[in-house]
Amino acid sequence: MKNIRNLSIIAHIDHGKSTLADRFLEITNTIPKDELFPQYLDQLDLERERGITIKLAPVTMNYRGVELNLIDTPGHADFSYEVSRSLSCVEGAILLVDATKGIEAQTLSHLFLAEEQQLKIIPVLNKIDLPEAQIEEVKKQLKETLGFSEEEIYSVSAKTGEGVDALLETIIEKIPTPKESSEESLRALIFDSVYDSFKGAIAYVRIFDGGIKSGEQIKFLANGEIAQSSSVGYFAPQFKEGSSLESGQIGWIATGFKEVSKVSVGDTITHLKEEAEALPGYRQSKPMVFAGLFPVERDDFPKLKEALEKLKLNDAALTWQPENSPALGFGVRAGFLGLLHMEIVQERLERESDLNLIISAPTVPYKVVKTNREKVIISNPQELPSAANTKEISEPWTKATIVTYQKYLGSITQLLHTHRGQVSNIEYLGDKIKISLEIPLAEIISRFYDQLKTVSSGFASLDYEFSEYRPANLVKLEILIAKEPVDALSQIVVKEKAFRTGKLLIEKLKEAIPRQQFEVSLQAAIGAPSTGLGHGKIIAAEKIPPFRKDVIAKLYGGDRTRKDKLLEKQKEGKRRLKRVGKIDIPQEAFLAALKI
Repeated sequence: MKNIRNLSIIAHIDHGKSTLADRFLEITNTIPKDELFPQYLDQLDLERERGITIKLAPVTMNYRGVELNLIDTPGHADFSYEVSRSLSCVEGAILLVDATKGIEAQTLSHLFLAEEQQLKIIPVLNKIDLPEAQIEEVKKQLKETLGFSEEEIYSVSAKTGEGVDALLETIIEKIPTPKESSEESLRALIFDSVYDSFKGAIAYVRIFDGGIKSGEQIKFLANGEIAQSSSVGYFAPQFKEGSSLESGQIGWIATGFKEVSKVSVGDTITHLKEEAEALPGYRQSKPMVFAGLFPVERDDFPKLKEALEKLKLNDAALTWQPENSPALGFGVRAGFLGLLHMEIVQERLERESDLNLIISAPTVPYKVVKTNREKVIISNPQELPSAANTKEISEPWTKATIVTYQKYLGSITQLLHTHRGQVSNIEYLGDKIKISLEIPLAEIISRFYDQLKTVSSGFASLDYEFSEYRPANLVKLEILIAKEPVDALSQIVVKEKAFRTGKLLIEKLKEAIPRQQFEVSLQAAIGAPSTGLGHGKIIAAEKIPPFRKDVIAKLYGGDRTRKDKLLEKQKEGKRRLKRVGKIDIPQEAFLAALKI
């Protein structure tokens, strides 16, 4: 154990985690230089394109006789539970800060997680090779805000490799070795899992007590599942089989399970016939954002189901169930960790399975107490009971942090007021400020983040976590096209915002829906009657005028009765079309709903 160091890199998005990991792989000769490509540990093409880490990619490196186990963590708020589990598997962390940007929101949130785990923190400034690097200013932030001394702060360029050798020496010198275990019973903490078509579900683990070999019977303490360790090994970063894993090491265990959901992040593995206490910190990932996914081509529904089942193998946090929309046909109601998770799933479905999808406006889970005292959680506007049957509705609130420059405080405060945000504290970090606040999750998943970037000229970062449910005055906003409700455009909104949201949505739809041969009415309504029949109060309305087809263009001469007959026939045809009310709603109309 004296020759083992377990560490993680924590940073805000785009501060250079993956590039620093590349330099580690190169300097330790883990990957030959001619085989190394940028962002090597980011295994998905999507990660390289977006420049963000989605899936954790551990690696074991050997440097000067010491085994270095690195866990590269995702930097986005959606994946903070995975970050916390990864940090519980290591003894130290590199706090990586971009010298051109300074401290940002997720830098702080991940640092606090690391401090909770009592990890040894090594603060590192990255991108010092760039002309716009503000080395002294960012060092000052680290010293004044986070209490580091000048001697503790290291400066590197992950891109050029400057200072990285010295950082590796510091890791060996300063990060503690794993604690000696007095327990003989196996206890392995799962910090991630993937599905392999040959090995089944593979658990990524840190061995805290005991050891494990191939072919041993194991059990999972959180869900009671039993399996056999068909093989074990370490990360090179590809799977490399070994004879055993011992206390203090990080590696993988192949379980043979056909579902990755049986291998839950945070669960503890032990031997089948041993009694062991679960390692602390386990909780199930719960989806906090829901949306309907519908194939544009209705015949593609089986293809969508198959693609989701395939994706679910490697994404235990994704949930979905079939849904039938009168407007859009068969689709699914899917649950995600957050908006980024939703975007990634949608992109992967469209890219990897060649699907063209319509996505409904995202919503959050609401708690409803009915008048008969029944309690339900709803994630679909269609499930909201009528006002007459509802006693109370509660919505999820978050604790959030915004880090930005002082000059943007006024415009951000105004934006927070618009989105029901409540500021609890403002802390000054040199020329930056940290705003602590509470805000409903429903506001964050609307256009809040885009608007925050706009009012701060892109210089604000946001981090948030769920805190509690609070009662709210909410209503269902229905959209009617040609007097027919379009369920996929329905939303649950705060009553005082209903008129503005409804009006905006109707105006966007008027721009997006092409003119028909007949007039099309667009309406927004709230408060459907308790009978469930008809619609509630109309709060906004627009009309799309018809285009007029020139039915008499081919007539020559002056036979007036012939012209009148054709015009009357056209009127009757329009009346019939209007009655049937079949409107082809383009995808742009649904995208317009997402931009409100």
